[in-house]
Amino acid sequence: MTTVGDADPPYDQPDRDPIAALLDDGSHVEYVRVELEGTPLLDGRVEGAALLPGSFNPLHHGHEALAAAAGDILGREVLFELSVINVDKPPLTHAEAARRAAQFAGRWRVLLTRAPRFIEKARLFPGNAFVIGWDTAVRLVHQRYYDDSEAAMHAALEEMRDLGVRFLVAGRAQDGAFLTLADAEVPTRFASMFEGIPESRFRADISSSELRG
Repeated sequence: MTTVGDADPPYDQPDRDPIAALLDDGSHVEYVRVELEGTPLLDGRVEGAALLPGSFNPLHHGHEALAAAAGDILGREVLFELSVINVDKPPLTHAEAARRAAQFAGRWRVLLTRAPRFIEKARLFPGNAFVIGWDTAVRLVHQRYYDDSEAAMHAALEEMRDLGVRFLVAGRAQDGAFLTLADAEVPTRFASMFEGIPESRFRADISSSELRG
């Protein structure tokens, strides 16, 4: 399996807290890569990877099983990706971003970013694969999530395709049914960007919101 950036040097400002720099609007830091042992690196290289985005509040076995399945299918290292900026909520605090990142220590590498939308993630990590669930795939390909503009949706998908981004889509249980990529109504012209994960390779009927109660 391909791994990412193992030989990267540490960030070039050793006296600076990378998470604080990421949260600083004026710092121009785009992402922080947190290594297996928990060491954060400013802008550590990320190429040829698979990224699994989410809020991870909390991280649970379904996330980890999906990452393992995606790694096997793609033959790439999977890094989790957590945006500290949210479209509908205030940014994460330093303490909360550090707490969520700490869940991965000794298990997975994680990226903390300032990229809440997929078009921003694609610009930040071109040429990489994103591992998503059925519900996220639906939002990616429906115009109501682009101010109800089909043209805006197509423009975003075209840009992501030009950036070499692809999506590996896991099924998800909802209202008694198991919904997959086939239920997402991907426009034909963009179908090559999406690949479904067979239910036999991954299924986990659990969510972070359920665990939070």
